[in-house]
Amino acid sequence: MTDRRAPVPFHPAMEQIDPQEEAKVAGELAETMVGISRKTFADGGRRLRSVHAKAHAVVRGTLEVLPGLPPAYAQGLFATPGRFGVVMRFSSVPGDILPDRISTPRGLAIKVLKVPGARLPESEDPVQDFVLVNGPAFAAPSPAAFLANLKLLAATTDRVEGLKEVVSTVAGVAEKAVEAFGGQSPLLKTLGGEPQHHPAGETYHSQTPLLWGDFVGKVSVAPTSPALTALSGTDVAVGDDPDGLRHAMSALFQANGGGWDLRVQLCTDPDTMPIEDASVVWPESESPHVTVARITADPQDAWSPTLTAAVDDGMAFSPWQGLAAHRPLGAVNRSRRVAYPRSAAFRLNEA
Repeated sequence: MTDRRAPVPFHPAMEQIDPQEEAKVAGELAETMVGISRKTFADGGRRLRSVHAKAHAVVRGTLEVLPGLPPAYAQGLFATPGRFGVVMRFSSVPGDILPDRISTPRGLAIKVLKVPGARLPESEDPVQDFVLVNGPAFAAPSPAAFLANLKLLAATTDRVEGLKEVVSTVAGVAEKAVEAFGGQSPLLKTLGGEPQHHPAGETYHSQTPLLWGDFVGKVSVAPTSPALTALSGTDVAVGDDPDGLRHAMSALFQANGGGWDLRVQLCTDPDTMPIEDASVVWPESESPHVTVARITADPQDAWSPTLTAAVDDGMAFSPWQGLAAHRPLGAVNRSRRVAYPRSAAFRLNEA
């Protein structure tokens, strides 16, 4: 279990912090996110997340940190073998509740429970959150580009579903054309061009980097149990069922439960694996993903009223909830530090 190159120890100079970035972008990003939630609340009477509003499954499981990890990987939460409870929330990206025939990127938020250790200032509870999406890189390279994309989503929030379905169809065709030439368009996928793949078969990525103790890494979670890996790259026939993904996920987890590898990719070259440009895919040829923990979930009801109320309505997920050893890095994450708490406060009726 070795890298082709040695991981690079973190140094503060690896982050290029603009002292005005919070004033320039982060505040406006926060207002845009809260504006999405205000719009959906005004239209529907429910305080939704400003992104990842629609959940498809809520799953409880156990995370087991593996023994015998190499020193560079045995960092922070993963420094010693152990077992922790986890909550997993599968979702779609937009801030409004859309019928599932409008296909957008999938999300997976994980909350590891009862985690000991020195915490980030924003993290009051003993947890470690990982906020993941089914693509290896962020849709925008910078907070300014992130804000521009979010404004585009905000402009269409709670607009006519028929129009969104047309946009989704057009975006899907355009995305297939882009992929035919070996590329991908995160923006087209966000607008509805995401393939209608089963969420349980997807691999999810942090997309943005975080401290990995003394080093820098990106996290991914990949399915490993046969019932899940069999779904990788397969489509879900949602038909006219507006909650077709939820029903498919519920049937799957009721019968099978699930298993996943939690993996980290350590930075071995700051030039090809930058911290500040979140849109760059870190090359696995230079640093492969290495499994540091396994998540297992017994068969269960993935959409029970009690669990849904506790997690879907009562929990907030943020990369800034966790250990100081896993502090989020880069400009996009620094903008999230401002925006996410304001959005969560509105949704939880605290502001």
